[in-house]
Formats: sequence, C-alpha cells, structure tokens
Amino acid sequence: MSNLRTQTLWYPMRVTYNRELKVKASLDQQGIENFLPIKNKLVERNGHRHYEPVPAIHNLIFVHSTREQLTGLKMTDEDFSPLRYMMTRPLDPTVRPEVIHIPEREMENFIRVASITDNRVQLLDYADVAHKTGRRVLITEGEFAGIEGIVKRVNKNRHVVIQLEGIIAAILAYVPSSHLKFLE
Repeated sequence: MSNLRTQTLWYPMRVTYNRELKVKASLDQQGIENFLPIKNKLVERNGHRHYEPVPAIHNLIFVHSTREQLTGLKMTDEDFSPLRYMMTRPLDPTVRPEVIHIPEREMENFIRVASITDNRVQLLDYADVAHKTGRRVLITEGEFAGIEGIVKRVNKNRHVVIQLEGIIAAILAYVPSSHLKFLE
C-alpha cells in the first residue's frame, strides 16, 4: 500500500470564516481540482433582483490533491490558511483520529448530483439522514443514470440519498421507481 500522504485523494476540508469562494478561487488559480457545492440565492440590490451563486453548505470545500501538497500550501500560502482537515472521531480514546478522505467513485457520484443548483437536489448535513436506514440502489435511467445511492425516507417522502458518510448528503427530489435497481 502506498503512502496516503503522496496519493491524490479527495479531502473534505473546513474553511474558516465563510471564505469558501476565496479559497476556491485560489485553488483554481493554482490548478488544484476542487468542488464547492453552490446554490443560487435570490438577492435584491438597488431595487433589482437577481440570482447569485453562494456556497450551498458554509465552511466546506472538497479538494483533490495530495496531503503533502495541501499541507505545504497551508503552511506557506496565506490564501490557504483558512483550510482545516476534517478528522475521524473514534469512539475509543486510544485510537488516533485520522484525516478523512473520500473514495473517487463516491465523490464522482456526489459531484454529479450536487452540481445541480435547482430544486431537484437538496443538500443536508449528514446528521439529518444518518439515523435513517435504507436500501442501496443504482439509478439505471435518466439524468442520474449510473449513480449509486440509498433509498431513505426523508421528510415523510422516499428519496434517493447520495451521502458522504459523516460529512454531507444530497437528496434527489424525484427518481421514478422504474429507474431504480436494488443492489442488496
């Protein structure tokens, strides 16, 4: 097994003081792949209404890089000082927390869904769906074909949930039952 510090992985990272857009711009400028879930918010300025892109979840960005590169940037470039690694929280106090990273396939699924900024997708804190059980499914047709998720009951309705365990969940507003293949 190769060293995790030198592998390019997806890292969910906290961004202090709502500086997500600034950090994203700096990552883009450095050529580092990243994903910031965005939603369109209706704002009114000087009597004019328009939609403005804003972070869908505050203080969270996903960065595709090596841990070595990220740590170096955090230590040497002021633009990246707001970034904080997310760590596991072991129940056993003798077990050391570890930096969380997300498998490629899970992140690809999440990005495909969370990139949609209209009301077909809702982003929730993971804690809002963690206690709910469900069945694993593959979406076989339509816009979300190929995405794996879990059918769960959320707000009294059945939804396909794409979750990044312990971090965030994306809920699809509607997927016809005929487009679902149960995997378990």
